[in-house]
Amino acid sequence: MSNEGTPQITRRTTRSSSAAVSINAAETSKTRISNVPTINDLAFDQEPINKDDLFSSFPGRRTQILELLHLLGPSNSPMLPIFIYGAASTGKTSIILQVFRHLKRPFVYSSCISCYSPRILFESILDRLLLHKKSDANGYSSAKRCEKPADFVNFLREALINIINNINSNSVNLSSDKLAGRPNGKMIYLIFDNLELVRDWDKSSTMLPFLFNLHNILKMPEVGLIYVSGTTPDTYYSSMGYIEPIPVYFPDYTEDALREIFMRNQANRKLYSSFLNAVLRPFCRVTRRVDALSIVFSSLYKVYCEPLKDLGIVPNEDMKRRLFAHLQPRITPFLNGIFRVPSQTSVEVEGNKKARWKNDAEKSICEGFEKVDFHMSASAKYLLISAFLASRNPATLDASMFDSTGGCSSHKRKRKASEKSMEQKEIAEQELLMRGPGTFPLERLLAIFQCITSVAEYSSSEEEEGSNGLGVEGSSSELMSDVLLQLSSLCNANFVTKGGNCPLEGSIRYRSTVSEELAMKVARSLRFPLSKYLYRR
Repeated sequence: MSNEGTPQITRRTTRSSSAAVSINAAETSKTRISNVPTINDLAFDQEPINKDDLFSSFPGRRTQILELLHLLGPSNSPMLPIFIYGAASTGKTSIILQVFRHLKRPFVYSSCISCYSPRILFESILDRLLLHKKSDANGYSSAKRCEKPADFVNFLREALINIINNINSNSVNLSSDKLAGRPNGKMIYLIFDNLELVRDWDKSSTMLPFLFNLHNILKMPEVGLIYVSGTTPDTYYSSMGYIEPIPVYFPDYTEDALREIFMRNQANRKLYSSFLNAVLRPFCRVTRRVDALSIVFSSLYKVYCEPLKDLGIVPNEDMKRRLFAHLQPRITPFLNGIFRVPSQTSVEVEGNKKARWKNDAEKSICEGFEKVDFHMSASAKYLLISAFLASRNPATLDASMFDSTGGCSSHKRKRKASEKSMEQKEIAEQELLMRGPGTFPLERLLAIFQCITSVAEYSSSEEEEGSNGLGVEGSSSELMSDVLLQLSSLCNANFVTKGGNCPLEGSIRYRSTVSEELAMKVARSLRFPLSKYLYRR
């Protein structure tokens, strides 16, 4: 007979097999029970760290840590909302989380990167407070479906009351030995991280005032609110009637603090210290972001150690000089690579450069003509050109120089100029030359900077798409994070000077000191058409 004709015999369930099934089910139920969230999950499950370890873990942040501990106050003390802000990679999130590990207090952390809509933000907070964990058993659904702020307030108040009552009852009923592993205090804290991303949401005009107004809406002294943002407080606040949070500013790391950060956990501290002596100061003039520097330094350190056979050796002065001579030619490309400007010089490979020029002679001549005598990152070059345009061009011509897409407007009707208008133009040009470069506010500089970088991005992507069908990676918005640091570097180098305060605007004005020849040279190194945007051209 064939196999298809044979009857299927049902396997008998013996005592041993049934016992094995029951044991497996019991183990599965124990696993599920152990995975059920408890009140202990609202605090760090790791051992608390003392204050000295907290300070040593974050060099250069002692002042900010002490300020946060002072604002949080003793256990069970009410607090006003706190607004932590600073540039990217300044330790804001890491420090506030480690502070709560030190205090061992219950908190709910939510990041607007993963919680990218009001509904996801509301439901993630409620899931933590309701001790709900998404799993296969519940279909990976949330404990409450919540989309409206009014519903979130009702659910949030109910969940907070239950949590607070749970903490109070356990603190009374449990012994001191059992309380040792539980969160300290009867306060619960809500942390909203990456708050600046809420401004990109569809309902940001209502969500931001709602989040800042939670303290007044809840009216619960047992709840503390903490906001973490990469932008300053004045980008959020408006006359909505809520209590303004207490600001805590995280400045950029100093050079000494960066040295302490990168010296941690190094096997050969003396070798790595000699490496930092060679690279830290020039890179700090470009950026002080720890994440960007760590990536660059990890690659440069391998280059620095290439001549060495033994990485455990202690270098002497002669060896340091030889290692620096080996590393020096590689520093400049990495300095240019920190800021990725989507211009032709940064997106083209060497093969595309060779294909552009007709012969090697023309290429060598052009490269010699475009070479700048000093090193400057691509971002600083664009900022230098922006300052030059702001000083040379009248502010009234900015709208006509740039269209809505950031490029130069080429669709204007040109009419023949009369002799009188030509004379007036020559007189105006002579007056401008006599007066010299004008001053400009920071807002105008940033606007021109964003326009000309978008011009470079548009022209580069257009050329790339025409040659190989690939667009340009990156965007000019990536450059805006450290533009103030770049401006400070230009001021220190006397390329840009600070003028007096304008009595009407009340803000500092700047002035470009570079000549037109130098500005043209910098523009040619970027292949930026400066003459198209310069008045009198």
